[in-house]
Amino acid sequence: MQVILVCTTVDSEPVAQSMARTLIERQLAACVQIHPITSVYRWQGQVEQGQEFKLTCKTTADLYRQVEHALTELHPYELPAIYATPLDLIYAPFEQWVKDETEVNRHPRA
Repeated sequence: MQVILVCTTVDSEPVAQSMARTLIERQLAACVQIHPITSVYRWQGQVEQGQEFKLTCKTTADLYRQVEHALTELHPYELPAIYATPLDLIYAPFEQWVKDETEVNRHPRA
């Protein structure tokens, strides 16, 4: 089971904090970091620029679809950017912690 980082962006810090807390409470992520960023992008034919908050969620690959579902359920954007990056090189004790903190979601309930 591989540890991954799932990322998305939102337009307000309170929304980012609420999404992060929900992912942690549901044990879909071991940790979610929130970073203020500036984004420049094209949307509906126009070049846009704005302040956003990037969520970086530490989780496992087998939980990606559940994390994606939760993010789309909670997300305020019409078309949210949600993507994952695998961590090929990772400190073993940290890797185990991520797995331990998300364990409940990797096994179907009886």
